[in-house]
Amino acid sequence: MTQAPAINAPRRPRLRWTADLFFGVVLTVGIGLAVIFAGVLFPAGTDVMDLGARLQPPHLALPHLLGTDPIGRDVLSRVVYGGRVSLTVGLVSVTLSALIGTLLGLFAGYYQGRLGAFIMRLADVQLAFPFILLAITVIAIIGPGLWKLIAVMVVSQWAQYARLVRGQALALREREYVQAALSLGAGGNRVMFRHIIPNAIGPIVVLSTLNVANNILLESGLTFLGLGVDPQIPSWGGMLADGRTYLQTAWWVSVFPGVAITLTVLGFNLLGDWLRDRLDPQGRR
Repeated sequence: MTQAPAINAPRRPRLRWTADLFFGVVLTVGIGLAVIFAGVLFPAGTDVMDLGARLQPPHLALPHLLGTDPIGRDVLSRVVYGGRVSLTVGLVSVTLSALIGTLLGLFAGYYQGRLGAFIMRLADVQLAFPFILLAITVIAIIGPGLWKLIAVMVVSQWAQYARLVRGQALALREREYVQAALSLGAGGNRVMFRHIIPNAIGPIVVLSTLNVANNILLESGLTFLGLGVDPQIPSWGGMLADGRTYLQTAWWVSVFPGVAITLTVLGFNLLGDWLRDRLDPQGRR
């Protein structure tokens, strides 16, 4: 008897390590681990002052590898702890914005109607309103703070996800598999969450990754202007503001927080570029 040929199971596409993916993973994972284990790396915290070592320049020896600030605090520990604020603002604000915008855009794109049109007109108004003006107005009224800044970012950015998901829903609701599910008796909620969202997740992930980097820059800029987090909390924007008067005599006080911002934003942007190429079917070879 002749044996029937075996049917090969479809292989999953192999992960190809490109330069964007490699450097993006190295930067984001490295900075993330340093921030997570900041308490282990620097158990003394960031408020330990050594007035005898104030404005000490960087050198390859402990305990101050990156030097000290004007009141003798270690710059390296403050940079690492400051990453907690920036990453918290970036990740939490993007998560909430994506969740709210995705749900509203999905509803507006699938059901349409007057309520969907109202949601899109509200999104258009929100996108036309400058973020800086909104942030300055709201924070001037309610005062600065970490969660207040996150709330301003969520209010100003949900519309991006709503418009993106609405466009995806309008295109996907006419596909054959969606029509087949409807003909078999599937309800609207099942179609939206089982058939439309899984096929629209790629653009949402790409936009979220790029917005994390953007929100880190926004938080640093607003904190630099005194409109962000509490000045007593170590943050990269606050360190830039504290060291701007010492650029000629103690450049390291501002340069190293700026380098941390640059590397973090670069890492997320590289991951976003790689995800865009990976999740775009028309961009694959």
